[in-house]
Amino acid sequence: MAKKKKVETIEEPTLDVQALFEAVSELEKESKISRDVIIEALKAGMASAYKKETGEQRPVTVVMNEEKQTFSVYSYRTVVDEVYDPDYEISVEDAKQIKDSYNVGDVVVEPIQPEKFSRIAAQTAKQVILQRLTDAKNEYIMNEMSARTGQIMNAIIRRIENHNVFVEIADLQLEGIMMPSDQIRTEKYRVGDVIKVYIKKVRDTQYGAQVIVSRGCAGFIRSLFISEVPEIKVGIVKIQNIVREAGFRTKIAVYSDDPNVDPKTACIGTKGVRINEIISELGGYEKIDIVEYTADPIEYIAQALQPATVMVISTNEDEKSAKVIVPDEKLSLAIGRNGQNARLAAKLTGYKIDVKPYSSTLEGNE
Repeated sequence: MAKKKKVETIEEPTLDVQALFEAVSELEKESKISRDVIIEALKAGMASAYKKETGEQRPVTVVMNEEKQTFSVYSYRTVVDEVYDPDYEISVEDAKQIKDSYNVGDVVVEPIQPEKFSRIAAQTAKQVILQRLTDAKNEYIMNEMSARTGQIMNAIIRRIENHNVFVEIADLQLEGIMMPSDQIRTEKYRVGDVIKVYIKKVRDTQYGAQVIVSRGCAGFIRSLFISEVPEIKVGIVKIQNIVREAGFRTKIAVYSDDPNVDPKTACIGTKGVRINEIISELGGYEKIDIVEYTADPIEYIAQALQPATVMVISTNEDEKSAKVIVPDEKLSLAIGRNGQNARLAAKLTGYKIDVKPYSSTLEGNE
């Protein structure tokens, strides 16, 4: 006689509600997503799991009671004279069998208490919950970081991949990316270093919200000056323009409407303490030229070409161009290494600048 095979029954997982609420508390702490958002994600996931388990499409809602550590599932249908969609509608006759006071237009709420969820249903719930939480996290990042755009924050370098520096923004536990174009080329970045970064923008990508941070943009310099120079912070001294080649040279044009305030002196600080603090933050290598802005283009161009001395400037306002004559021995200083000084001066003032040595004007007169 053949021996009967023993058939084992595989128990489907039951829902540990207490563990569920404990997980909610932990997730709230780690993700900084509000408890209400997490609970709503759970409700949506459990409702999807129930539909997956039963194959029904009728609307359901989940009610969670944290105090009692329980959850309940309810379905609801609208009372109608003639039923066209049984998932959403129930006839008057059937409704009155549940409760005699039901009439057309009322909503019949029926409690359902599923004891177990199958593995497939649980997987469906997980997917819905994760998607809801991902959406909530992206919204949090967009809102939080959009409000901080233009600010400087401390960050910890967590990893470097394909020349991109990934940082964790302090206090917020959010990831930021500093791409090569936003880095200071003369700086070396190492995992674990704490650095200051400028919150440049937040963009929405196919992978979610992404925080773009920078140390190489002009905005970083602007924020450093606002932080170090109280007169700029309160508006006594104003920044007209900033141009920069990160790691090498920056030119910043400042002015004040108060005749008793010297904007350049305010930015430099006593014994250079303010400007030295900014240069130190940039690694100590980047030169910063503080230019006093004036509405007179000739004077402004002369200021912008510092540290070189200018002899003569003639401008063509229609072409927004300027011809500048400098002493022969100051030509290389005016042009700068690889043309950098003249190039930045042109960007700062908005004029095309052609620098010539004084000797060239004498040759032209022979």
